[in-house]
Amino acid sequence: METIVLAGLLGGIGGLTRGVVGLLKALSLRRKILWNYYAITVLVALIIGIFTGIIFNFDPRLSLLAGYAGTDIIEGIYKSFAVQKVYVSSKKSK
Repeated sequence: METIVLAGLLGGIGGLTRGVVGLLKALSLRRKILWNYYAITVLVALIIGIFTGIIFNFDPRLSLLAGYAGTDIIEGIYKSFAVQKVYVSSKKSK
């Protein structure tokens, strides 16, 4: 039971680290921070990190990395399925 709790804790820390890295990136690009959105994002990263840390609990370091990477993978999947706008030019080509 202790190993599952440790794996979940380390995975959660990995997810939180991913959230902090995202915040630092946004600050470096001087973007406006939507704090409510950020709080929700960090909470989701924490939850995903806990579950991926428990799944990959072969080694404590792997749980930490899985927590960080798990959130990154979910973000990549979301972006790949996000609906893109298509712009059609109204000019007729000759």
